[in-house]
Amino acid sequence: MSFDASAPGLSPRHFVYYAVRSTLARLTGPDVPGIENESAVELLVGTAAQESGLRALDQITGPNDRTLGPAYGLYQIEPATRADVHANYLRTRPALNGRVCRLLAADPSPDHQLVTNLAYATAIARLIYYRSPIRLAAPGDIEGHAWVWKQVFNTQKGKGKEADFVRNWERLVEGRL
Repeated sequence: MSFDASAPGLSPRHFVYYAVRSTLARLTGPDVPGIENESAVELLVGTAAQESGLRALDQITGPNDRTLGPAYGLYQIEPATRADVHANYLRTRPALNGRVCRLLAADPSPDHQLVTNLAYATAIARLIYYRSPIRLAAPGDIEGHAWVWKQVFNTQKGKGKEADFVRNWERLVEGRL
């Protein structure tokens, strides 16, 4: 999806400071070495720029789209993916699970909080990457981040292209952090 960089949207600097860095700091613990690092910050803000243009809270499937989903929030995470992170990753990591669950509000549902709760959505997005055996690119390697995003977040079956990730980084993030 292509986004107009001049259209109103979320400040990448504010997003990184208030949502990404603060969430990663809250996830940090001896059970998750390397979860908080500059590569993860860049990959997460790049993912949000690519997936939602740092502004769409619901997946836009076409020009006449009037339905909700199937993916939600700035990271465009599908409910099944969120549930899988909890069932097949966090379930066996009680300390990390506790830190993630402390980010959740009592209401609305966790799926809805992918839209309304930036800390929770950021935690889930980071864990999607963290549980993958694919290593993160070096800080500043936007093409490398694009490759990691395609392999892990969008997958080979996804419609997104690495070139789109790089282009959205350049239009929406570069020079704004």
